[in-house]
Amino acid sequence: MTTAVAGEVPVGELLRSWRRRRRLSQLDLAVEAGVSARHLSFVETGRARPSREMVLHLAEQLEVPLGARNELLAAAGFAPAYRRRDLGDPDMAVVREALDRVLAAYEPFPALAVDRGWHLVAANGALSALLDGVAPHLLEPPVNVLRLSLHPEGLAPRILNLPQWRRHVLHRLGREAHLAGDLALAALHRELLTLPGGLDRSPPDGIAVPLRLRTGDDGAVLSFLSTVTTFGTAVDLTAAELSVEAFLPADDATAAALSR
Repeated sequence: MTTAVAGEVPVGELLRSWRRRRRLSQLDLAVEAGVSARHLSFVETGRARPSREMVLHLAEQLEVPLGARNELLAAAGFAPAYRRRDLGDPDMAVVREALDRVLAAYEPFPALAVDRGWHLVAANGALSALLDGVAPHLLEPPVNVLRLSLHPEGLAPRILNLPQWRRHVLHRLGREAHLAGDLALAALHRELLTLPGGLDRSPPDGIAVPLRLRTGDDGAVLSFLSTVTTFGTAVDLTAAELSVEAFLPADDATAAALSR
């Protein structure tokens, strides 16, 4: 998911683009990776061919996503190191079970699992409490949860602090697209920027940006803080790109309403 096509761009150029994306000088990266700046310069300019181990070592120092590490390896003439398996694969049973346990543990509070593109993979039963009035076409697979939250036919009309929430979502998405060099995320970011709702540019207030959502016919307001959980040691592409976002009550009234 880099901006270059593996096999067409030399590995040195790809490594240099990742280094610049991380805003590191050659000397900075050389020190962090424990290699000489001269050798790193030779790798980036194509004067030296890096070993498989060196490609993976530099990619780890640069926090390159696993899928892009495969592209670096291909550009250097090596086989991929990381597999992508479908969640239905028998080998992924432990991941599916872990997801189910985590999602169930958050009930009665809403929680959902998404892939790298913010498409819904799984959710617990409490999520339905947030989906009143959402247009059916936004719930057709693959469901993109960021589009769902900011679309005028999605949750947006019921988000009381929409300009503040939009700024939070768009900032996070834009940063992810840049750091991962992901063209699909960048396209999603551009799409969501065109949706109405404004952006609150005032300094943040409090310790986190809440999601304040009007629900039900009585106009009750639920207030949430979100947390994100990932598989921090995953070496499978599918598992590495999964994350669980839980919406926890930000006040006693929300906790009581969801518990009921």
